[in-house]
Amino acid sequence: MPDLADGDSVEVKGSGAKPYVLKNVGGVYSCSCPAWRNAGGPIDRRTCKHLKGLRGEAVELARIGAPAGAAAPKPAVSKASKAGPKTSSEEGDEAGEQAPPLLLAHVYDPEVDPTGWWMSEKLDGVRAYWDGKRFVSRLGNVYHAPGWFTSGLPDFTLDGELWLDRKAFQRTVSVVRRQDGGEAWRQIRFLVFDAPGHDGDFEARMRHYHAELERRRPGFASAHAHEICAGAEHLQRELMRVEALGGEGLMLRRPGSRYEVGRSHTLLKVKRFHDDEARVVGHQAGTGKHKGRLGALLVELRDGTRFALGTGLSDAERNDPPEVGTIVTFRYQELSDAGVPRFPSYVGVRHDVAWKPGPAAAKKASR
Repeated sequence: MPDLADGDSVEVKGSGAKPYVLKNVGGVYSCSCPAWRNAGGPIDRRTCKHLKGLRGEAVELARIGAPAGAAAPKPAVSKASKAGPKTSSEEGDEAGEQAPPLLLAHVYDPEVDPTGWWMSEKLDGVRAYWDGKRFVSRLGNVYHAPGWFTSGLPDFTLDGELWLDRKAFQRTVSVVRRQDGGEAWRQIRFLVFDAPGHDGDFEARMRHYHAELERRRPGFASAHAHEICAGAEHLQRELMRVEALGGEGLMLRRPGSRYEVGRSHTLLKVKRFHDDEARVVGHQAGTGKHKGRLGALLVELRDGTRFALGTGLSDAERNDPPEVGTIVTFRYQELSDAGVPRFPSYVGVRHDVAWKPGPAAAKKASR
């Protein structure tokens, strides 16, 4: 029976002119057909007739834990679905609890002298707060890590990143959002960079979690590497080295600083390219080699600025683009005088941020 290798996709003929796209990302099988999209429930517990036709009904039912002969899950009906379609940015986030008290970074200003600051690679993974029992996202949603993955972690809070590899953000997301705690988690590492509950300064907190991780030796967690920055030239050399390896950038932590909740100038992100989130407001048809599929996403910033985002999309994403309402992340070089990102490049879908339009967007909408 044919199957999809991890990362592969295939098109199958649907009821309309446009084919459906079947994908396997980190062991999560999906289909772009309405039956799969509207099934409701965890994304790794959905199936449809197209997946059954490709992989075999018995294999598919066994994968989602359904008894032989069972029908595919029916679309969930709730008050929210009656009120309107749910965007993919909301999908799986219904059970969100109170957001954890996280420290957030400001963008590095070259006027700041980085000498003596702690420097580390900025990880392109998923921010995770270990509350002593479980991993929680920035929005307060639980990541269902297997017991063997969390074994050995301490009973106090840790701040870190669930990380797979450089340039593997979407793959990381597909693994950590699974509800079944599958074997795909063996690809992930929890890289710790702070201990929010400790009362000391950054150096004391580092000594604390380093000692505990060394003593407990958890199989899938380790301390993220930090080094003292020797100055602006050292910072730029390290930034170029990390970017050459495919890394996203650097983080700077002020020595002697406390763990603050919210954005703080004691934590700075250093990148030659900026990043931001935008909301998908439409799809632009492709031309030339992209005729018949997506050419670009039409997106909107929090201030209401709209632009086309066409670079960085894979063939699979052009065939099955993020739905209207989805929050996506992108990189760009700078803003134009009109506030439009220059040379924007698509990175992936964001499920761990809430969309809060800025006051400028309200003004634009009221005109």
